[in-house]
Amino acid sequence: MTLHLTTEERAFLVGDHGEAVSLAMRILVSAAELLGAKALVRITSAHIDGCLHHGDGGVEFAEKLVATGGRVAVPTTLNVGALDLLHPDTVRADPSKLAMARRQMDAYVSIGAEPTFTCAPYQVGHQPAFGEQVAWGESNAIAFANSVLGARTERYGDFLDACCALAGRAPLHGLHIGQNRQATVVVDATNVPDALKDQDVFYPVLGSWLGLEVGREVSVIIGLPSTVSRDQLKALGASAASTGAVALFHVAGVTPEAPNLDAVVGETQSVDRIKLTADMVKGALKRLSTADTVERIDAVAVGSPHFSITEFEALLTLVRGRRMAVPFYACTARATLQELEVRGNDLLQLQEAGVEIIADTCVVVTPILRESGGVLMTNSGKFAHYAPSNTGYEVVYGSLEDCVESAVIGLVTRTEAIWSW
Repeated sequence: MTLHLTTEERAFLVGDHGEAVSLAMRILVSAAELLGAKALVRITSAHIDGCLHHGDGGVEFAEKLVATGGRVAVPTTLNVGALDLLHPDTVRADPSKLAMARRQMDAYVSIGAEPTFTCAPYQVGHQPAFGEQVAWGESNAIAFANSVLGARTERYGDFLDACCALAGRAPLHGLHIGQNRQATVVVDATNVPDALKDQDVFYPVLGSWLGLEVGREVSVIIGLPSTVSRDQLKALGASAASTGAVALFHVAGVTPEAPNLDAVVGETQSVDRIKLTADMVKGALKRLSTADTVERIDAVAVGSPHFSITEFEALLTLVRGRRMAVPFYACTARATLQELEVRGNDLLQLQEAGVEIIADTCVVVTPILRESGGVLMTNSGKFAHYAPSNTGYEVVYGSLEDCVESAVIGLVTRTEAIWSW
């Protein structure tokens, strides 16, 4: 299959617009050819996941872009790094690793990316419109952009996302193409009790099941309430993208491409149909805890994806006038933290309760938690999935209310009745 490039794109490739753009285009062209794309597509924004330090190669790549005059061609946001730049003593790591992590974050800012340092750029003012073509990295951000906003992106990882940002192009394949956004799986949630579907704690569980069940397939969920919130959809997508490779899901009557079931399921299209049962949901719930029989916890972490201002409002209601008995970490974007800071005493009340706010990063991607070997409680399906391997902590999953109650007494407290159906 031959990849067609425009005159402008060929000029990018041969270096007429600088060495950095030429490098980015060479990588993009190779990727497009591997993917079988016939052309590249213009994008309107990018979200770079590659500013998180995994090794010195990432630093060298980013600094190569700086040294060769690279500049992003479209509005570009940055995912979490390995440092909390606002609270530099938060991360426990070797000074040389800290220095390299800082260099990597700084390099992407130097090429014109906005220092958002969040896995949820859609919460801090970056929301591409319905149908816009974008190139986003970070699995939950991809799922949210495609599913909740109706923008179009494929799964772009390190460092293809940066190349897309410099060239203002992405391979025209996969979910960039309308016909590939149709659902091939229908998930029927009508049997799930309404009382459970009203609870935030249900959505990471549903997402965990969805990722394991459908993998890369595009699904449409029917039977969820029209009142489902963006934070609930965020949690669903993040969990599904962690356990599977879900980049797009539809919710009939809720998400923009699915005003109804027929809009995302073609008349001649073959689809699998799955009716959610209690056993399916309870199995996914059980999988989110690796330390289900423990009594004590050593820490609580929330905010993966990063906590929204609405979630902080809920947390404030729960912690006001109380004090945590174990470390309680809330991970968020610096822009959300700034919003908290101008809201009177909100931040002070959280701090007085013992909530430690982490910005620019999170406890699962960099060493913030105290020594490994403990038990972490979380309301995040993403944290629950990655924490054991990334932090050495076992995990207990529960609602935000469960997390606060457990943190106050240092013992696992969970509301089990809502899962009985």
